[in-house]
Amino acid sequence: MGRLQQTVFERNVPARSVVDHALARTRQAVFWQDDLGTPDRYPRLSASARADVVVVGGGCTGLWTALGIKQRDPGARVLLLEGRSVGWAASGRDTGLVTAPLGHENLAAMDVAVTGLGLDCGWERTGVVDLAVEPHQIDQLQDAAVAAAVAGVPHTYLDRAKVRAEIASPTYEAGLVRPGGGALVDPARLAAELARAASALGVEIFEETRAVRLAVPARGAVALRTTSPAGEASVRAERVVLGTGAFPPLLRRHRRQAAAVYEHAVATEPLDAGLLAALGWRGRQGLADAAHRYRLTDDDRIVFGGYAVRPAGGRMSRAHENQPETARRLAEHLLTTFPQLEGVRLTHRWAAATARGVRTGPDRLAQPGALGPGRDT
Repeated sequence: MGRLQQTVFERNVPARSVVDHALARTRQAVFWQDDLGTPDRYPRLSASARADVVVVGGGCTGLWTALGIKQRDPGARVLLLEGRSVGWAASGRDTGLVTAPLGHENLAAMDVAVTGLGLDCGWERTGVVDLAVEPHQIDQLQDAAVAAAVAGVPHTYLDRAKVRAEIASPTYEAGLVRPGGGALVDPARLAAELARAASALGVEIFEETRAVRLAVPARGAVALRTTSPAGEASVRAERVVLGTGAFPPLLRRHRRQAAAVYEHAVATEPLDAGLLAALGWRGRQGLADAAHRYRLTDDDRIVFGGYAVRPAGGRMSRAHENQPETARRLAEHLLTTFPQLEGVRLTHRWAAATARGVRTGPDRLAQPGALGPGRDT
C-alpha cells in the first residue's frame, strides 16, 4: 500500500523554535473559566423527592431541556441533577463557535432565546466560513454551495484568491461564507446564564448530585437513585431526560451508541491591532476546516480547537485532558494556518470529553434519551 498523502499541516510544519516559544508560558486551564467570576452555586439533593420531569446532566443539553419544559408548562415540577457543577464539562469548554448542523431554525431559536432571556454570554451572530485546505476539498464546498442555493440559504462561495483576500491564510484553497450559519458565544457563561434563567423560572437545580441508578417499572413513576456529599436520595418522576453526554449512560442500551473522545483547544494571548490587520478577518466569522474550528474572542484572542482523540480502551479520565503533545500539534496547526502569529504566546490549553455517535445499526445516537414508565429497561 502507498503512503497516505500528507496534509498541508504536515507539509508546512513551523520551525520547532517557533512552536517552543508559543508554548513556553502555556498553562493547562480552560480559558472561558478565567473570566467567569463566581457563578451561582446550587444545593445538593439531601432528601427524596417527586417531580414531573427529572433532567440528568447540567450541560447545555440538560439546561436547554429543563428551561424549555418549564417555559411550556410553568406548573410542572422540574428537577435538574448535575454530578459536579453546572457547565463544568464539555458544555463549558468548547471553542464557543455555534453552527447550524441541525438547521437554521435551531440557531435562530437560540438567537431569540439569548436575547429574550437577557443571557449575558458574549453572543455574536457573526456567521461562519467553511474552508477547504486541500484541493480535493474544493468540490465538497462547491457541492455545499449548490445545496445552499437550492435550499435558499444565503451564502457566498469564495475561490482561492478571494478567500485569502478575506482572511490571510496560505492554507486556504476555497471558502463558503454562510452569514446566517453561525454565532460566537462564551460557553461557560452560557451555561451559567441558562442555569440562572432556568432557576428563575422554577427549575430546581441540584449540583454535586450524581444519578447512580435508574429503574423503569412497568407501571408507575421512573425511579432514580442519587448520591452526594449530603447522602443518598431517591427521585421519582413521570419522565426522565438523560443529557449526560460522554459520561456513561444509566441505560444499558445506550452504552454502545456513543463513544467518548477528547477534543483539545488552545488560546492565544490578545492580538494587537497591527496583527489583527495582517490577518484580515474583519467580519469575525467563525472558521471551520475539516479538522479545526476557531474564532476570535471579545479581547481579540484566537481560540483554536480540534484534534479529537479517543482514549485507549474508551475509558474516561482527567489524565486524558493533559496531553502536551496534542497541544503542540494544535499549536503547529495554528501557526501553519497563520504564520503571522510567529512570536505570539499561547496562554491556555485544555480538553473536553464529548460524545461521538458510533454506528450500531441504521441510526446514530443524536439526541438525549427521554423515557417514561414501561418504555425502557
